[in-house]
Amino acid sequence: MKVRIGSSEVEMKSVWYDREKGEVGFIDQRALPFEIEIFNASEYREVAFAIKEMVVRGAPAIGAAAAYGMILAHRQGETEHGAHVLKSTRPTAHDLFHAVDYMLESIKAGKEPVAAAESYVASTIKACEDIGKHGAELIRSNTRILTHCNAGALATVDFGTALAPMRVANSQGKRLFVWVDETRPRLQGASLTAWELHNEGIEHAVIADNAAGHFMRKGEIDMVIVGADRIAVNGDFANKIGTYEKAVLAKENNIPFYVAAPMSTFDRTISSGDEIVIEERSPDEVRYARECLIANPDSPARNPAFDVTPAKYVTGYITEKGVIKAEDIEKIA
Repeated sequence: MKVRIGSSEVEMKSVWYDREKGEVGFIDQRALPFEIEIFNASEYREVAFAIKEMVVRGAPAIGAAAAYGMILAHRQGETEHGAHVLKSTRPTAHDLFHAVDYMLESIKAGKEPVAAAESYVASTIKACEDIGKHGAELIRSNTRILTHCNAGALATVDFGTALAPMRVANSQGKRLFVWVDETRPRLQGASLTAWELHNEGIEHAVIADNAAGHFMRKGEIDMVIVGADRIAVNGDFANKIGTYEKAVLAKENNIPFYVAAPMSTFDRTISSGDEIVIEERSPDEVRYARECLIANPDSPARNPAFDVTPAKYVTGYITEKGVIKAEDIEKIA
C-alpha cells in the first residue's frame, strides 16, 4: 500500500516479520490518520496485545499477525500456550483461528515456522489481489460505491478486500466515487478507509453512519461493498457493527450488496450466523472519541463490535475464486 511520509511516498504492509530482528512489526492503526507510528512485538504476548487493543485490525491482517505471533511462541518454547493466548484475543474474526491452526499443523509437520508464516501471509496477499481483479469486473466507470468500516490494505496486510476492487478499477482508468461510512465507535472508516483512498487518489467523501439511507434513497449510491470477519456455510456473515442495517437499506432500495473476503474467512464449522460469537468491547469506546468524553457522564453504554447480516441480503461474495452465491459456499469452501 502507498504511505505518504512527509513529501515521500513509500510502499508498506500493515504487518510484517523482521527476520533480522526476530520481531513482528505493525503500522499502529491507533495513531492514524495523523501519525505513522510503528509498533514492534518481540514476543507473542505483545502480538496478542496488538490484536486485542486494535493496533492491528481487520480479519486477514489479524490472521497474519497471529501467524507471525506463532513464530515467537515457538521460539519461546510455548507453542501450544501461545496458540491459546492468541486465539483468546478476539472471538469473532475467523482468520485468527484459521491462521493459528495452520501454524500449529505446519509446526507439527516439521515445517520451519518463519517459512510457514510467510507462506500463509503471501497467500493472503495473493487472495486479496485476486479479489480485486474479480471485483473490478463488477464496477463500471462512474460507479458510486458505499463501504463500511475498513477493509483495505491496513486490514489485510496489503491490497484489501472491499477496497481491492476499487483499487483495481481505479488502476484500469475507471472513474469511481466512494462513500465512506465513518464507522462508529472506533471510526475506522473516517480515519483508515479515507486515509487509504486519499493515498490512492480515489475520489471519496466521509459520511455519518446514519446518512447512508439518505443517499441511497436519493439514488446516489450504485452498489455496496463491505468486508467480513466470519462467514457461515449458509452465507450469513459477521462484519463491523452497522453492516446489517446497510444491507437491509440496500435491499429496500434495489442496490447490489457485495461481501469481499478470502476463503480463509469462511467458517465451515458453523451452519448459520446464529452460531457466530459477537465480541462486545468496552462501553468507553462509545462514550469517548479519542479520549474525549462525548456522552452524558452518568449514562451506561453497550458496545457490540460486530453484527450478523443474513445471506438473503447479499448479492454475491467476492472471493479469490470469483464472485459466488450463498448456495455455492459449502461446495467451494
